[in-house]
Amino acid sequence: MFPSRNVCLIPSSFQLTGIPGLESLHMWLSIPFGSMYLVAVVGNVTILAMVKVEHSLHQPMYFFLCMLAVIDLILSTSTMPKLLGIFWFGAGDIGLDACLAQMFLIHCFATVESGIFLAMAFDRYVAICNPLRHTTVLTHTVVGRLGLAALLRGVLYIGPLPLMIRLRLPLYKARVISHSYCEHMAVVTLACGDSRVNNVYGLSIGFLVLILDSMAIAASYVMIFRAVMGLATPEARLKTLGTCGSHICAILIFYVPIAVSSLIHRFGHQVPPPIHTLLANFYLLIPPILNPIVYAVRTKQIRERLLQILKIETKIKWKAVSSVMLGIPYNHTIENPDTFFLVGIPGLHSSHLWLAISLSAMYIISLLGNVLIMTVIWMDFTLQEPMYCFLYILAAVDIVMASSVVPKMVSIFFSGDGSISFSACFTQMYIVHAATSVETGLLLAMAFDCYIAICKPLHYKRILTPQLMLVMSVAITVRAVIFMTPLSWMLSHLPFCGSNVVLHSYCEHIAVAKLSCADPMPSNLYSVIGSSIIVGSDVAFIAASYHLILQAVCGLASKNAQLKALSTCGSHVGVMALYYLPGMASIYVAWLGKDTVPLHTQVLLADLYLVIPPTLNPIIYGLRTKQIRKRTWSLLMHCLFDHSKLGS
Repeated sequence: MFPSRNVCLIPSSFQLTGIPGLESLHMWLSIPFGSMYLVAVVGNVTILAMVKVEHSLHQPMYFFLCMLAVIDLILSTSTMPKLLGIFWFGAGDIGLDACLAQMFLIHCFATVESGIFLAMAFDRYVAICNPLRHTTVLTHTVVGRLGLAALLRGVLYIGPLPLMIRLRLPLYKARVISHSYCEHMAVVTLACGDSRVNNVYGLSIGFLVLILDSMAIAASYVMIFRAVMGLATPEARLKTLGTCGSHICAILIFYVPIAVSSLIHRFGHQVPPPIHTLLANFYLLIPPILNPIVYAVRTKQIRERLLQILKIETKIKWKAVSSVMLGIPYNHTIENPDTFFLVGIPGLHSSHLWLAISLSAMYIISLLGNVLIMTVIWMDFTLQEPMYCFLYILAAVDIVMASSVVPKMVSIFFSGDGSISFSACFTQMYIVHAATSVETGLLLAMAFDCYIAICKPLHYKRILTPQLMLVMSVAITVRAVIFMTPLSWMLSHLPFCGSNVVLHSYCEHIAVAKLSCADPMPSNLYSVIGSSIIVGSDVAFIAASYHLILQAVCGLASKNAQLKALSTCGSHVGVMALYYLPGMASIYVAWLGKDTVPLHTQVLLADLYLVIPPTLNPIIYGLRTKQIRKRTWSLLMHCLFDHSKLGS
């Protein structure tokens, strides 16, 4: 037990609460926060490696970018491991000295980062307004001194903060900090003594750094824009401004969250505490995640060097002898082919017509079933609950997933028209991978819904609010985009100088990668790691949810109550089995049984993995969910009755 609030004490440690008010969601919040931290570490380490390896990047702007990457690593690492420890193990205890050290690192390196942005603005000013003197003004020594000055300013400005707390505020009303890290104001508000000096100093330093740096950066860009407007042609103006694009994006990513968080903290007294804490955490996570992405996407040298490393110095092998495979000649050109040729099910060409009939029937059932599920949920207000909202999104994803592959498959099976353009092939590949990633995330969200409904029924509506459901849906979609975009991009930039015949019925990643005359191992490795992270983490958390659900169910008094509670999750368990079992079988065969399992079996398994879940999901939920079953029946009767009445 903690001491009463009217008793002051000298704590040896504090207790961090994580996200106050969302303690029941800590395990689930660890998924996006852990993923974001992983992306931040990988991205910034990659930027550091790129600049070190590529000598053409040994320029002032990229040296400043390396400083920025180091700062971002320190900022995210000073908070995220402890936050994940709170989420996973409830390890919120932190020593007083460790708390003050964390506070110093966060505020000091946020100040240093602002100084680095100012130095980068100066670099852009010299490069554009005085290009002939750029190399003489911004020498390596000057760059190092600017970085050291930013660091010393951060230490001098922020160093007194923890010292003032340590020396002036030894007594505290409580040791529980309602925050996920040792933020200055959150600690000071617990002090028993007069904290006005600490508050005034903290606010003064914050405004001094923010306003002075912002004004200096703004002044730099005013002079840059004046110089750019003096250029002769619009093309020259755009090209010159393009060199500042990455810096402007990084500045907005850094300063906008600070401004929003500060305004809400000072004036948004009606904003719930969890929002305050979440914004404070996003302020420390969003810049480290997006800065390397912005610079990698917008900086040609980094982008080209990264692609070169991913190819691992592969050499394109020239082939002089043409051969014929399945009646379609290989395309021996040095340029990427305009089209690929999908063969359907290799070795089962005689059965293509029957496959087309069965596949068409499954596709029609899938479309009708999922559209009917979406219509029923949309029309019936009693079904607009979290579980049915997730089911609505699942039905939409199933339609997208099936429609991205089945029409082309049916065209191949009926007419033999297997040609597909280069861009359409990679678009199809991206949609398939993104849709499957979104679907596994939705199954995780539905498992969370079952967990709350059974283990915390009295808090169900308070926890699963429309806002939380929207955040979960957006997070699932963003995760799919972040993980799957690099895969399609890496593969589309491989050279295809050999065959353009894809031994598959759709543009499956491994089947297309085999056609490259460069080493596809980087993209294959990324595919394995990415899918393992997504599916592995989702399955682990789903299993943890059902472990807790079974514990709660076994604690019920009667068998009838136990069966009734378990039956609410029956549809979800069935849908999970339909999704994960074919997927696991397909992946196992593709990676481990490729030398023993016939190729047509591998392709059939991959096709069924994309067709069976969209076909059977609406049937399972329609049969097992009483509300949907009754509403569907009444809707069908209404349509038939109105139709017969109109006919008479």
